[in-house]
Amino acid sequence: MIKIELRDQSDQPIIGRIDHEKEEQPFYAEGQKMAVLAIKHYLYEAGDKIVVTKTGDSPYLAVQLDETLPLSIIYLPQKTWEYEIPMVEAARKASVETAFHSERHHIMVRQAHDFEIENYQNVSFNSHDQKEQSGAYPHAYANVETRDDAVFFAKNAIDGKYGNESHGSYPFASWGINQQADAALTIDFGRRVEIDWIRLLFRADYPHDSYWTEVTLAFSDGEELVVSTTNASTFQEIRFPLKETSQVTFKNLKKALDESPFPALTQIEVFGRNK
Repeated sequence: MIKIELRDQSDQPIIGRIDHEKEEQPFYAEGQKMAVLAIKHYLYEAGDKIVVTKTGDSPYLAVQLDETLPLSIIYLPQKTWEYEIPMVEAARKASVETAFHSERHHIMVRQAHDFEIENYQNVSFNSHDQKEQSGAYPHAYANVETRDDAVFFAKNAIDGKYGNESHGSYPFASWGINQQADAALTIDFGRRVEIDWIRLLFRADYPHDSYWTEVTLAFSDGEELVVSTTNASTFQEIRFPLKETSQVTFKNLKKALDESPFPALTQIEVFGRNK
């Protein structure tokens, strides 16, 4: 069973009409393998959240909580997931301005199909990741994010957005390191995966930006892979023997000897299979 609810900042059910011909009732939907909450008339308010509850053995869900977010396959080992809707203006700069701002909504959660779980794929992609850990994976976090600004959050590096010829607000969000020498970003998969291919897309707003000439990829068993990199504006690809891990950390970033103090990461993709 899958259940979707809208709750307010006090964790109370939000009540309304899904269209003008229906009675007021809590915004709620449930189904055995898929739940869809479709609403014609409701404007989200600060503090609102989407609460997903599931039962059953499979931890893999296909989710699309707003029309502006691509469908993601997430790993949810717990029974309940709370998605905080980004209504505060400071949190919205990393998204298109229409995200969650319509009064019409189509919220869908379903069990992932077997092929979606078993396929060789980008196991780091999650367009629904949030800054704080919410229990849904993959999740990206870092020891620094420039000015604690949403356009530089770690989660931007796994959201599937590739615009890298400028910087700042959407569509040029990135992971920014605030010139911190020991900056590191980790992707937590929440389970064991088998991977053999990583792609790095540096932000390339040159000459505003700098870049890294060497980076280290560290895995959950302690093994590390040191990689030479360039100022290429396209993906830089790293292939290696099949590796089992529960996370990847991007660290020991060696900045180029140029005048710009601003290297940044637009996207990291990690390819492999779920165990």
